[in-house]
Amino acid sequence: MTPLHRLGAAGIARAYREGTLTPPRLLRHLLDRIERLEPRVHAFVRLDAEAAMEAAEAAAAELARGRDRGPLHGVPVGIKDIIDVAGLPTTCHSRILLDNVATADAAVVARLRGAGAIILGKLATHEFALGGPAFDLPFPPARNPWNTDHHPGGSSSGSGAGLAAGFFPLALGTDTGGSVRNPASQCGIVGLKPTYGLVSRRGVFPLAFTLDHVGPMARSAEDAALLLDAIAGHDARDPGSAPAPPPRRPGGGIAGLRVGFVRHFHETDMPADPEVASALERAAAVLEGEGAVLRDVTLPSLTAFSAINRAILHAEAYAIHAPWLRERPGDYAQLTRASLLTGAFLSADDLLRAQRARGEMIEAVDCALSEVDVLMTASSMDPAARIDDAPAVARTYPRQARTPFNVTGHPALAMMAGLSTGGLPLSVQFVAGYFEEARLLHLAAVYERAAGWPASPMMEEA
Repeated sequence: MTPLHRLGAAGIARAYREGTLTPPRLLRHLLDRIERLEPRVHAFVRLDAEAAMEAAEAAAAELARGRDRGPLHGVPVGIKDIIDVAGLPTTCHSRILLDNVATADAAVVARLRGAGAIILGKLATHEFALGGPAFDLPFPPARNPWNTDHHPGGSSSGSGAGLAAGFFPLALGTDTGGSVRNPASQCGIVGLKPTYGLVSRRGVFPLAFTLDHVGPMARSAEDAALLLDAIAGHDARDPGSAPAPPPRRPGGGIAGLRVGFVRHFHETDMPADPEVASALERAAAVLEGEGAVLRDVTLPSLTAFSAINRAILHAEAYAIHAPWLRERPGDYAQLTRASLLTGAFLSADDLLRAQRARGEMIEAVDCALSEVDVLMTASSMDPAARIDDAPAVARTYPRQARTPFNVTGHPALAMMAGLSTGGLPLSVQFVAGYFEEARLLHLAAVYERAAGWPASPMMEEA
């Protein structure tokens, strides 16, 4: 029998309806596991065990009465701690907001509650979803369950770490320059940055208004799809929210799917670790083995994309944080403060030029996607560095190909593509046209079945 902590959301839903599992029994198992392993992982900022158990018992009673809210009914979900959960502090992992108790649920949390999901608690992040793993904050940084000497990626670090450790089957993250897809890459899970505007950001502390996304994180593409279905939808109270067409669910395999491989990202723009490059070639071979048709595609350089992302992100982030930077600079982590202050030196001309160039980048990606169905690129260029090796973290952290698709707003999914010789996950990224998340998730599901990657060593622990 599959251990309960290894069940995904879809498997949990089936077990509930078959009568072989109840929400309270699952939650007790997960809470016991968290109690034993959390001191090694630091995934949580706040575990809300009592409220979660009340929700589990309520879900069990509803299901027993025949009131079924859907596939997430009674399924635990972890929430990144920049997303409001009513009655809990939204600290953003910062001493500046330690007492910032949310008075209402974020739109995505309200949607999850409506679907019957159990809100398990608030998860570690990089401070204000920026910077990197820092040790001068009120909470310790999350660690990678594949090897706790290494960082789990970020800024949705607790989400990635908790999933890979088997603490919960689903989590929410946010992504401004890759912060859903980075922990997905480093922790060997699935992370999807949806189309800009598909998921409401109301009730989420902003990093950069025109780059921010909320996205699903899970251990499988099927589970990521279930979570996306629950949180997606137009929100008239979010100015960036976009009406979206209903999701399509492609079936069967991927024979004939046209995949554009953006090799120059990792071969010439930012040469990847050889193990990453090899993993990408193996991923391409797996897709070809499933019938996909691969061809090389050229986009603007990573350098150009990254410069645009940095200019917009730092300008918008500085505008949000300027009052605290003047009044409470010492309350930020050193990494966060240094990153935020970059925005003080950007001019209106810098931001205007970046936004103009952004339009050109959108056109270039749209043009490429008119010739192929999906783009395939690197995600992280290196395996995760040791968390206590600040120079290595600083060197490897920006070596990635995720920021282009925050600039353009296209949906992008990162997932495991193998293991390094050191036993750490390697990754691949897939990108599709606007509102074509179903196509990405279908491709990811086919790829994960064909590749068959293992779970983290911590997941094997009882």
